[in-house]
Amino acid sequence: MDGWEIFVSSLGPLALAGLTVTLPLAVISFAIGLAIAVGVALMRISEHRALRYTARAYISVIRGTPLLVQLFVIFFGLPSVGLVVDPWPSAIAALSLNVGGYGAEVVRAAILSVPKGQWEAAYTIGMGRTRTLTRIILPQAARVSVPPLSNTFISLVKDTSLTALILVTELFKVAQQIAAATLQVLAVYLAAALVYWVICLVLSMLQNVLESRLDRHVAR
Repeated sequence: MDGWEIFVSSLGPLALAGLTVTLPLAVISFAIGLAIAVGVALMRISEHRALRYTARAYISVIRGTPLLVQLFVIFFGLPSVGLVVDPWPSAIAALSLNVGGYGAEVVRAAILSVPKGQWEAAYTIGMGRTRTLTRIILPQAARVSVPPLSNTFISLVKDTSLTALILVTELFKVAQQIAAATLQVLAVYLAAALVYWVICLVLSMLQNVLESRLDRHVAR
């Protein structure tokens, strides 16, 4: 088959891998990473110095090292100390920790963007710090953080391609397998690029819809 035929025939397997492996991997990792991000963000604004320094150190390490290195440390490095982690859990762990490091600063900035008067008003009616955070501050911060966190998720979908290097059979790994079998490298990788682009385009459209709905509830 020529390059065009390989391009067309590759789209089906690549799209299937994207929907059944790449997207679930991204969704699971993002959900765990978001939980980590919220926890670390709260540590960053904590009144306890030890918590603030711990959160700062975590963010510094995650943002200061490449995701690929983090993947390799977990999958190839941990077995050297007797801890063997399978490809999928390794991928989820690395991606989640990475999202947590970057997302923490997004969440922290969103929390700090809420006017201080909201805190003061809550304290005036007898609400404590924890209740004020959960009932007043975090809901407002959530709306502010939607655009940057959505961008983080879209980037995460593309970053899952790195997990092919630790034997996760996601979209890019399937592309590698097809390219090796057909020797039509350019056609196959262009097909993979197209599938990634379509997935990210759909996610961007969903992001716009979500932002529009959230804006309806904002006072002008």
